[in-house]
Amino acid sequence: MSWLLIYKALHIAFMVAWFAGIFYLPRLFVYHAQTVSPEVDAQFKVMERRLLYFVTPFAVLTAVFGLLLIHSYGAAWFAASHWLHLKLVLVAFLYGYHGYCFKLVADFKHNRNQRSPRFYRFFNETPVLILFAVVILAVAKPF
Repeated sequence: MSWLLIYKALHIAFMVAWFAGIFYLPRLFVYHAQTVSPEVDAQFKVMERRLLYFVTPFAVLTAVFGLLLIHSYGAAWFAASHWLHLKLVLVAFLYGYHGYCFKLVADFKHNRNQRSPRFYRFFNETPVLILFAVVILAVAKPF
């Protein structure tokens, strides 16, 4: 087995773990934005913080193994892989999304949330759409 395949397997595994959290965290935001109970509010604050800090290393490791893949394939391959350039733009947006989740967790923590449950429902769908595009790009390599 080659290092390339190990990097690819770890990249995919960490991406799946990261996305499990990125899909679930905004769903917690939906429910948190709906609650009026102080006890439930306090519980959501704990759950959101723990989940975000739990999945953040998976986001970092996804990037590490993705970069190792690019390095393994080489500069000429990277230059010719135009599909990858678009994928990286989408992935950069996902890292921005992940970073924005830190702000939202802090807003809830300090009782500063101004967003509606409806906003969080739409916010929750964003990574799903990007994931579809990234997977299609990585598998089909359309250009």
